Amino acid sequence: MLVTLGCAVFYILTCAMRDQNGNYTIAVIEDDEGVRKSLLLNLELEGFKVVTAEDGEAGFQLVSETQPDLIILDVMMPKKDGLQTCKEIRNAGISTPLILLTARSAEVDKVLGLELGADDYLAKPFGMLELLARVKALLRRVQGVKQIDRVHFDDVVVDFKAYKALRCEAPLELSAREYRLLQYLVAKSGTVVTRDELLDEVWGYNSYPSTRTVDNHIARLRQKIERNAEEPTHILTVHGVGYKFVA
Repeated sequence: MLVTLGCAVFYILTCAMRDQNGNYTIAVIEDDEGVRKSLLLNLELEGFKVVTAEDGEAGFQLVSETQPDLIILDVMMPKKDGLQTCKEIRNAGISTPLILLTARSAEVDKVLGLELGADDYLAKPFGMLELLARVKALLRRVQGVKQIDRVHFDDVVVDFKAYKALRCEAPLELSAREYRLLQYLVAKSGTVVTRDELLDEVWGYNSYPSTRTVDNHIARLRQKIERNAEEPTHILTVHGVGYKFVA
């Protein structure tokens, strides 16, 4: 009886999760037909809505038209590779969470992809359970932080959805990573955020080579948005802990 009840509860929870997943659309951009069909089948079994494309050019158009909640993007593709597609997606102001599928040996692709704005990566060959776990974790993380579309402080205006920034009405050149870093700090305004948290939440994984990466990005961001980068008034350092944004 207990086993039957347990199975019933598990079935109810599974159905509820699938219903919840049905609110999300995932774009799969992958040229390998076998991998693409496998991703399509497994994601649909989890209750997600799935749209697919076979190359980077078609993938960018698909993302622009369908506005998915998450993108799974292969690096090695014909016509336009995944790194070029990722860059084009971010340059178009599309901040949709993005997972790169990379060759196991291509570490440079992983690092470059993350710098271009990818949120996570998975090396081929990968386990489907791991990919599904990363998809769900990334969706939870995005939903867990309040989304800030626009911020205005001093003489700076930033539109995070359009990836546009102005200072004294003159355009500011921010990278995709700087937009996401600033957006996260603004969303946590008044709260101290550790370097490890920024690596995990902004870079998308928690094993980046060094926390100095965060410090370097913060320094560049201050040069662009602070009136005096040497004496910042908005992105403050909390020594021994991390950073805090103050409007």
